Amino acid sequence: MSENKITLGKTLRDARIAKGFTLDDLQQTTKIQKRYLIAIEDQNFDELPGDFYVRAFIKQYADMVDLDGGELLKQFDSTLPSTQTQEYVDKVNENNPETRSQQRKVDDRYVKLRRTVPVIGIVIVVLAVLLGIWMAAAHSGSSTKKDNVDSSSVSVSGSSEKKTSSSAKSKSSSKKASSKKVTKTPVFKQLSTTTSGSTWQVKNVSSKPKLKLSASSSAWMSVSVGGSTIWQGTLSAATSHSMRIPSSATSVTFNFGNAPATKVKVDGETFHFNSATSTSAASSTSDSTSTDTTSSSTTTSSQVQAVTLEFK
Repeated sequence: MSENKITLGKTLRDARIAKGFTLDDLQQTTKIQKRYLIAIEDQNFDELPGDFYVRAFIKQYADMVDLDGGELLKQFDSTLPSTQTQEYVDKVNENNPETRSQQRKVDDRYVKLRRTVPVIGIVIVVLAVLLGIWMAAAHSGSSTKKDNVDSSSVSVSGSSEKKTSSSAKSKSSSKKASSKKVTKTPVFKQLSTTTSGSTWQVKNVSSKPKLKLSASSSAWMSVSVGGSTIWQGTLSAATSHSMRIPSSATSVTFNFGNAPATKVKVDGETFHFNSATSTSAASSTSDSTSTDTTSSSTTTSSQVQAVTLEFK
């Protein structure tokens, strides 16, 4: 093991102790599992879930103990694993959602079929009744009987029309109620922001909010509720992952390894968490003496983010 790696682990551990943080404290604030924090301090990078996580976790660790995570990564760049390994590509391919998408299409067709069958049955019954009445009238030799049959036919027809009208009104009322629910869209409000992330509040979400995560290029991310990780993975371009947040949750925390390439939707509404964080990161680097240094710092500080979304 090289001297640089020993210096990296010792630097992080000394900074944590100086801040008075325990490993449990860091696990709670960063949402990184304790065993991974220990592995980082002991330089056992191969114990992390993948090479891509090494840089993301080190950057998040450093920011929480008031070290410059971007500068630390640059200093020890040659000793850290590359993010573009075959393992990383393989993990991206494991998250292909095509199979789940096809299954949802089949379920939708099945639901539509179940709704259509009762309507077809009612139409057949009504047609059968009308046909019976018509045949009875055709075989009747008496004009009086014909009049009675015609009267009965009109009565049945009128009853059918009333039922159809009542059914149409019921459907119209249901559609209006449904449209009122749909118009209630989530509203996001930023509460605070730092170079490593931000805190937001959202209103008008469902009892079990639906999340949809996607990426324009390769991006690792995790989702935590109540301090526990409920999903983590790596998405590539044109892939996505959907999930429901438990109704008991009061907030959800996202950890992004490549925030600029990540897109989040809550109940179908886009959550623009990147706008405020990117602005804050750009502002914090505007006083740098070198243009190249400014660009690098801004990109690094906004790439790894911890974003908390509170439900109201």
